[in-house]
Amino acid sequence: MSDFLKFERDGAVVTLTMNAPEVRNALTGNTAVDEFLAAIERINADASVRVVILTGAGSAFSSGGNVRDMKRFTTDETSPAQIAHWYRTGIQRLPLAMQRLEVPSIAAVNGPAVGAGCDLACMCDLRIASTMASFAESFIRVGLIPGDGGAWLLPRAVGLAKAMEMSFTGDPVPADEALRCGLVSRVVAPEALMAEARALAARIARNPGQILRCSKRLIREGQQQSLPSLLELSAALQVLAHKSPAHAEAVDAFIAKREPNFGDS
Repeated sequence: MSDFLKFERDGAVVTLTMNAPEVRNALTGNTAVDEFLAAIERINADASVRVVILTGAGSAFSSGGNVRDMKRFTTDETSPAQIAHWYRTGIQRLPLAMQRLEVPSIAAVNGPAVGAGCDLACMCDLRIASTMASFAESFIRVGLIPGDGGAWLLPRAVGLAKAMEMSFTGDPVPADEALRCGLVSRVVAPEALMAEARALAARIARNPGQILRCSKRLIREGQQQSLPSLLELSAALQVLAHKSPAHAEAVDAFIAKREPNFGDS
């Protein structure tokens, strides 16, 4: 896991850095997707991880798909079925894997997030932007549609009307506008970005890991399920929560008027 994605661990927080600044952290034409899948599998298997921060090396968060690599689809004998297969077995595995990520994720968007890079930011649960960041659902500019799930992701982040505006124009949205439309929750100076992301991660990571994972699952399922179905899932997960060591510790700490110590729970 060293060609594209840098994996760093600090206590309960994992930082993933897309480390291909020479191609502005492009997500295709390389091993990016496979490395993301391996990192997510590693994180899900480690109960002591509670938060993930995702950022990019260099001046860009991610330029998305490698357009130069796509040139072959216009010039060679690749069939339509082969192109569809390339998407299904390539970039489309990324949003599915990110949805399977069990712990909260924070995108620390350091620069332009373009095309699939914009959609990757939307795959994260929270987004913090540098003043140097921008977001562009720019597929239309290169005669394409968002083949990576952007048409599902972006409206959930900014609402239908804003998603259509971004998709139909391809215009970049600067950080301050991203804040106004809810695409990000805060905008900070470039030099403060990672400190802000780590501080937020620390506030999340002080809570019990098992319950964080259950909370994220419940919120994700709530986007798809009916209220009665979600209430049934809530009841099932709440049983696990009530019987968890974390809940017992929290109750004891509340009664004793002290701070809880959740340890690795």
